[in-house]
Amino acid sequence: MESSQDFTSFLIGRPVIVKLNSGIDYRGILACLDGYMNIALEQTEEYVNGQLMNKYGDTFIRGNN
Repeated sequence: MESSQDFTSFLIGRPVIVKLNSGIDYRGILACLDGYMNIALEQTEEYVNGQLMNKYGDTFIRGNN
């Protein structure tokens, strides 16, 4: 069985969707993730209610969101 660290290492460099408690989705390439679930994305797009709202280069999302 894989550990969670192996799984997160597998995701680095891959497209992911991060859904916040507020309902906003961020879609981008996972650059890094730490033990506090802080997330850095590249080529990020922000979606609200399924509609593209903004595009960002690099994005940092705090784990408490």
